[in-house]
Amino acid sequence: MATVRTPFSLSLLKTPKSSLPNISKAFFHPTSVSHSLSISLKCHNGFNPLHLKPYLSPFVGNSKPRKSATGVAVKSLFTGIVEEMGQVQHLGPSRDGGFEMRIAAKTVLGGVQLGDSIAVNGTCLTVTDFDPAASHFTVGLSPETLRKTNLGDLVNGSPVNLERALQPTSRMGGHFVQGHVDGTGEIVSMEPEGDSVWVKVKAPPELLRLVVPKGFITVDGTSLTVVSVYEEEKCFDFMLVVYTQQKVVIPLKKVGDKVNLEVDILGKYIEKLLKSGIGSAASVSFS
Repeated sequence: MATVRTPFSLSLLKTPKSSLPNISKAFFHPTSVSHSLSISLKCHNGFNPLHLKPYLSPFVGNSKPRKSATGVAVKSLFTGIVEEMGQVQHLGPSRDGGFEMRIAAKTVLGGVQLGDSIAVNGTCLTVTDFDPAASHFTVGLSPETLRKTNLGDLVNGSPVNLERALQPTSRMGGHFVQGHVDGTGEIVSMEPEGDSVWVKVKAPPELLRLVVPKGFITVDGTSLTVVSVYEEEKCFDFMLVVYTQQKVVIPLKKVGDKVNLEVDILGKYIEKLLKSGIGSAASVSFS
């Protein structure tokens, strides 16, 4: 029996070596799972656990970025706990022919370096320039980012949620957020109840199927708990308490506005595993 520390338990029983790469590449998350729980490798028919070494390298000190189930390199991780609201100062073409955004901020500039990742409305972006004295930083925007997110709708003065990438010593106050926006939703209602606010969002069908009641959802970079899912309306809702209303941009929006959505990564991995028929090769159990 060989044991490797990870955040879930995966039992491999009589599994051919040829099928192991598919298991590891489809299921293992290289960034979020560096501590806790275990994988138990039960050896049968002469199987050598060392054959897994190339696929377990993300958990044993290899910091080289690997690709997630969505095919995007995983370099940073966020929690969905917004650190501050910044303000867009400039959004447009850059000198090198690309597209960039300059944002006024203070908190997220603490310890910032060129190349660092900062989530802007839940979108993981790379810092290309910063000026602590002037309290602003600049990020580049790719065509795919503009297509997938609501960042292209921003204007000078627009408030944005900001969060620096998670560090190994940080508290996990929200949930695992990659900063890889899956698509946008549309606010269809905002209703007060006491000092809280109900927000209902219409989501694309391919995202709504991965949204579950009492599950996690990231809306404009904010980690939130889904209250209900309305399949016929293609909507889900959540509630914002007073403190959250004061710290994020969602209450500043209105019905019809777009919000960035990132569904819980666990649902995406499970869907991929089920579609690939991985259950016939291994018994997967969560603890």
